[in-house]
Amino acid sequence: MVKAIVGANWGDEGKGKITDLLANQSDIVIRFQGGANAGHTIINEYGRFALHLMPSGVCHKNIVNIIGNGVALNIPKFIEEYNDLKERGLDPTIYVSDRAQIVMPYHVLFDQLEEERLGGRAFGSTKSGIAPFYSDKYAKIGFQVCELFEKECLREKIDRILEIKNTLIVNLYHKDPINADDLYNTLLEYADMIKPFVRDTHAYLYDAIKEGKKILLEGQLGTMKDPDMGIYPMVTSSSTLAGFGAVGAGIPPYEIKDIVTVVKAYSSAVGAGAFVSEILDPVEAEELRKRGGDKGEYGATTGRPRRVGWFDAVASRYGCRMQGATEVAFTVMDCLGYLDEIPVCVAYDIDGEITKDFPNPTKIDRAKPVLKKMPGWKCDIRGITEFDKLPKEAQDYVLFVEEELGVHISIVSTGPKREEIIYR
Repeated sequence: MVKAIVGANWGDEGKGKITDLLANQSDIVIRFQGGANAGHTIINEYGRFALHLMPSGVCHKNIVNIIGNGVALNIPKFIEEYNDLKERGLDPTIYVSDRAQIVMPYHVLFDQLEEERLGGRAFGSTKSGIAPFYSDKYAKIGFQVCELFEKECLREKIDRILEIKNTLIVNLYHKDPINADDLYNTLLEYADMIKPFVRDTHAYLYDAIKEGKKILLEGQLGTMKDPDMGIYPMVTSSSTLAGFGAVGAGIPPYEIKDIVTVVKAYSSAVGAGAFVSEILDPVEAEELRKRGGDKGEYGATTGRPRRVGWFDAVASRYGCRMQGATEVAFTVMDCLGYLDEIPVCVAYDIDGEITKDFPNPTKIDRAKPVLKKMPGWKCDIRGITEFDKLPKEAQDYVLFVEEELGVHISIVSTGPKREEIIYR
C-alpha cells in the first residue's frame, strides 16, 4: 500500500513530525519532489533534526529511504546531511534514483544572480538553485545522476551547455564565464560521492509493491506553492501535489490509496506572495511567531522569520481538495493556548463579494479576510494524547475546522515530539 503525506497550505505545516510518526508503520519512505530549499524538523529520541534532502524515515531502523527521480539532488548537501546523521549515531539505508537530476553549481549561482537582478520584484527564493534546476530539466539540458558515470558523454554535454550558460552569465549578469574543466572535475567528484547510493529505484519499487510493502511518499511545501494550483508566480518549481508523487517516485498512480494532508492550526508562510489571513500588526504577529512550532516560526532551511496568520479555512479547504485528502493531520494546536479568542478566516471579501472558494491568482491579491472569532482555551494542552481530555474549547476548534475542511481530522498534534499526538 502507498500512502502520501503532503501539505495543504504554504509549507511549514509540520509534515516532518507526521512523516516521522507514520514512518513507524512503513517499510519505505520516498522524497518525490523539491530539493534542499525547504526542511522538515523532526524531534525524537535521537535529538532534533532539520532535514532538507533526506526522507523523514532516516531516524528509523529497517526503513529504506529513497530519493526519487523527481527530486532536485544537491549532491554536496546530500553528503553533508548523510554524514551528520552518521555522526549522531544513525545508520540509514538510502537509495538515490539513477534518474534523479543534479543541482549544478551554476544553478545556485544563477538563482542568486537573478534574485539580485530582480531586486524588489524578487520571488523570495531560498537561492538553492531550484528554479534554474527545474528550468533546465524541462528544457532538456539537465544532468541525470546516471550521466555522471559516462565520462566522454559528460564532457561533451558540459561544453555544449556552457555555450548557453556563459552567454547569459557574461552578457546578462556581467560575471566571469564558467570554466569547463573545473566543472567537469567537480562532476567527477560528485560521481564518486553519490555512487554508493545510486540504484534503479523504479525496479526496486515495482518489486516492493508486488510484495505488499508499505510505502510512504513525502511531499515538500504545500498546495499554495504548487506551480499549477498555487499562488503563481510566487510558487516553487515542482509540483507539491500528491498526484505528482506517482511521477516523482516512479510508481503507478492507482497505487496511492491514502493521502494524509497536513493542516496547521494557524497559518504561516516563508517568502513573498498572497497570504490573505496574515497578521499585519507586528507585535501581534511576533507573539504568535515566538510561540509557534518547536523553536518559533523560522524557516528550517533559511532561518528567515515566517509570516504568520490566522487559520484560513478557504485556503485550507482548497488545499485539501487539490491534494485529494482522504484524512487530515492537524498540527501545532498547542501554540494557541495563550489567546482569549482565536480569529479564523472563514471567507474572502473580493471587491465586495463574499466567497468561500479560493480564487485564481489574478483575484487573490485583492482578497480581504472575513474573520470569525472562536473562544480560546487559555491553558497549556501540550502532550495531551486523548481527544476528550482537551478543554471543550479546543475540541470545538478541531470540530469546527473539520467541518470547514470537509475531511476527517484523524490526527491532532499537541506538541513537537513524536509521542505528543491524538488519534481520532
